[in-house]
Amino acid sequence: MATIASDRTAEKPLLLDGLVALLDGAADAAQAFVATARPQVKARISGADGKVDRVLADVEQHIVHGFGWFAAYAEMLREVARWAATLQAEGSLGEIEALLAQLLFAEYGAQMLGGIPMNQGEIIRATDISDDLSALDAPAFRTLVHAGGGQAVKSAIARHLVDARGRATLENCGLDETLDMVRDQFFALSNEKVAPFAHEWHLKDELIPLSLVEELGEMGVFGMTIPEEYQGLGMGKTAMCVVSEELSRGWIGVGSLATRSEIAAELILTGGTDEQKAYWLPRIASAAILPTAVFTEPDTGSDLGSLRTRATLADGEYRVSGNKTWITHAARADVMTLLVRTDPDTRNYAGLSMLLAPKQRGTVADPFPTPGMSGGEIEVIGYRGMKEYEIGFDDFRVPAQNLLGGVEGQGFKQLMATFESARVQTAARAVGVAQASLDIGLAYALDRKQFGRAIFDFPRVANKLAMMAAEIMGARQLTYFAARQKDAGKRCDLEAGMAKLIGARVAWAAADNALQIHGGNGFATEYQVSRLLADARILNIFEGAGEIQAQVIARRLLDGGN
Repeated sequence: MATIASDRTAEKPLLLDGLVALLDGAADAAQAFVATARPQVKARISGADGKVDRVLADVEQHIVHGFGWFAAYAEMLREVARWAATLQAEGSLGEIEALLAQLLFAEYGAQMLGGIPMNQGEIIRATDISDDLSALDAPAFRTLVHAGGGQAVKSAIARHLVDARGRATLENCGLDETLDMVRDQFFALSNEKVAPFAHEWHLKDELIPLSLVEELGEMGVFGMTIPEEYQGLGMGKTAMCVVSEELSRGWIGVGSLATRSEIAAELILTGGTDEQKAYWLPRIASAAILPTAVFTEPDTGSDLGSLRTRATLADGEYRVSGNKTWITHAARADVMTLLVRTDPDTRNYAGLSMLLAPKQRGTVADPFPTPGMSGGEIEVIGYRGMKEYEIGFDDFRVPAQNLLGGVEGQGFKQLMATFESARVQTAARAVGVAQASLDIGLAYALDRKQFGRAIFDFPRVANKLAMMAAEIMGARQLTYFAARQKDAGKRCDLEAGMAKLIGARVAWAAADNALQIHGGNGFATEYQVSRLLADARILNIFEGAGEIQAQVIARRLLDGGN
């Protein structure tokens, strides 16, 4: 077994004395800095009446979005500190959990002091959003930044990574026994039936085998969060995160199979009539029908208020005309959650409605056999397995009773109710892709020999893996926090957005570093890591691009907070 070169310094890897108190104090400092910065940022984008001016907010996008990033960092540090404190109280805070926590605080604290990368070319600095950095001078914050992430810490994490190979998780994630069992079940399934075949499916650009879809349906994946009264499992969003993470660890395409079912079920649960719930939810839960989400249009992107696809009611049917794009799993789907404009006199959200639109299941050769529908595949570099399509509607018919909720003009409101769950689930998928990158990067580093030893023995290789592990832990804890908020019936759009924002970047960083560990081989399509890089890239685009996500977070906080 390869081992990281021994550390020759006197540095101690663990801040054993009062680590949880240090984490708690540093998290408080991060939160205090955000609280100090908030009125300063708001003052820069407010009009004479003290209210946020949208024009000024757009002019100051770098500052506004940067504030969103600082807030997301602070929230993640708070959740990691809570996780560590809970484990300590239970007597289960082990060395690896302590190491990961202090490394994450060291790195993310240093970024809060020196500059947070919103992407590769945009850095937001603390001095950009506040002239008062005193909160970040807190002793606990400074101690962790200066002593929490040295080489001895990274080397110790790397050794734990080797020892933990073959296990579902490196650290104790803080879940209950039931969810730990769920993770183990889907970790095993993913290793047996997804991961060994995913790269071939990707390279051939094939649809995920229907037999696997059916097996996941039998296991309850598509009804994970649907209440038992509608024949779902009723397990909640945290369980959904665990399952999505492990399936995405095998391949994001498989981990995303249930996304459209999750969206459709949420739409119907929150906005549907009793009759619609009774009819559709059991069929979605059992995977008897596969839904697809049909919202996006060419040239509209996130600006759903500009949506133009029309639906006119005549003779008991809605007649739909228009174009949609970036529709995932559209050919194989049996029903569409279709966002349309039912009031032609509107040019905003008010005239939008949601239809539950049945369609015939298509094939690769004949993707859209349903009358009134046509379309074609959009070829993509990653996120394959379900295929992406553009669709045209020309007098496509939907029964009037399939208007979601039975009242026109509620479509945008109904869609907004799904965004929390969709973004939590996307954050979980991001954690799964990041974990797959760590798995594959570690395996290659241990197997690849250079200069007479495994490249894992070189600190700059092992350090990449250690940092991946710490960031994955942080993104996972923030994602679980958002899911628990949702499960408790609390508003969590802010937390879900933060989890999605950070999770997407963590996935991209992990995939990029795993490819770097592979060197030139990583650039060859025959190596799985090339797929992971392509798959990771989509996570910062769909379900709200990173820029939109940061803006939503910041505006929520600047417009009045919680």
